[in-house]
Amino acid sequence: MDCRGRPPLANEVGKQVIYVITEIVILAMIAAFLGLRLYSVLGRRSEHEEEVIPHRFERSETPPQADNAPRPVRQPVVLRAGDNRVPANEAGIRAIAAADQGFDLLGFLEGAKGAYGMILEAFWKGDKETLRELADDDVYESFAGAIDAREAAGETLENRLIRIEDASVRSAELDGRTARIAVLFVADIAAVTRDANGNVIAGSLDDAIESRDVWTFTRNVGASDPNWVLDETDEG
Repeated sequence: MDCRGRPPLANEVGKQVIYVITEIVILAMIAAFLGLRLYSVLGRRSEHEEEVIPHRFERSETPPQADNAPRPVRQPVVLRAGDNRVPANEAGIRAIAAADQGFDLLGFLEGAKGAYGMILEAFWKGDKETLRELADDDVYESFAGAIDAREAAGETLENRLIRIEDASVRSAELDGRTARIAVLFVADIAAVTRDANGNVIAGSLDDAIESRDVWTFTRNVGASDPNWVLDETDEG
């Protein structure tokens, strides 16, 4: 027993109790600190997760502008020197551009050249599925009928599109909500026709022939589908 009459065991127990209480207080403070940190992090993340994420197909190329911010002035779409620059066509192109804010003449012509090549390749190979997607009913039926007649005769085509020399606007108009643009394609094509036995009965792959075609493409400017379809074919 010490000088104050307290047993040594009681002193040890008291020290342990104080130590335990101190640890509990420290752990409680640490837990409170971690809780505040987690709340701040998760709270900020929840705010971000609640933000509306635009769909990938929504038109959002330019950031939103304030109401009083100056808006870019859209340049008028005009025909080029190589196009058929008659007043009616100029007016038609401007009307289409006014009805379809996403219309771009140069972009359209590049797409038209791509469609020209795809449609020719599909016709030569007898790929009706691709033709069905790129042409309207009348043009598709014409292509499909020619493919059926060729297959019935046992003939095959080994044609190649060498190059597209030029693609220019021949006519343009907006009929209600239907945009219609005729394009003159000037291309070099090597054409060979073989019979059922594989013999060449027409053409040659060594000599490319200049082809001039006027194809008319149409599109509903009010539709969400941005693709144009082949509506008519003619010789240039």
